[in-house]
Amino acid sequence: MALSLQKIEVDESVLLRVTHSNLKTFTPEIRFSLQMTVEAVKDKLWRKTGTSVESMHLELYDDTRNKIADLTDNSKPLGFYLPIDGFCLHVVDLDPSSVTSGGWLEDTSLVEKYTISEEAYNKREGTFRKYKEKLTPKTPSTIEAKIPDTHMEDLCANIKVGSRCEVEPGEKRGVVKFVGRAEPLGPGFWVGVQYDEPLGKHDGMVKGVRYFQCPPSHGGMVRPEKVKVGDYPERDPFEEDEI
Repeated sequence: MALSLQKIEVDESVLLRVTHSNLKTFTPEIRFSLQMTVEAVKDKLWRKTGTSVESMHLELYDDTRNKIADLTDNSKPLGFYLPIDGFCLHVVDLDPSSVTSGGWLEDTSLVEKYTISEEAYNKREGTFRKYKEKLTPKTPSTIEAKIPDTHMEDLCANIKVGSRCEVEPGEKRGVVKFVGRAEPLGPGFWVGVQYDEPLGKHDGMVKGVRYFQCPPSHGGMVRPEKVKVGDYPERDPFEEDEI
């Protein structure tokens, strides 16, 4: 126990990879304070996974997938189990009727979608198609053709895959997952980011091209000028509530 308390004092936080029994593509790296109780860890994970605290069981694995412990005592601090950076925290959802079950959170093909025939859509007023028809016909823009393939390449010099970053506008934080050209989006260089929160528009696939893998609604493709890399740790959801 003395060793556990000493480690908590020395290492204030730990970066763990999180997996989920129902969400197969959910594998973010999340930083936790070692002083957090197991119950507080569960509450933080509930906000990210949808699994309720009451239905959540946590398992700690080392970086070789050997099981270290079951986190069964909600009152103990996370540091009691001596996790280190790179360990895996596995979430087991014990609720068979959980919102995470069934796969529909990850596979949108399982969600019933609204459809409308071409004929019915053409009869509607105020649609985007009608708006486009009202625009003055224009010849293909030559602006894009003038942008070289090396556009903004120099801004990518210090942006590396795996770096923590902050994206404008909105000061959205996350991890760089892609740096390079993305022709379907336009000439020049782009940066793919996995946001810490569901503030993105996709899961790393844009216009039919897979640039990286991340949870749904956590991905974004932005120009390098909007990305700042550095020490941008994941925000604590309770940080703004402190006085």
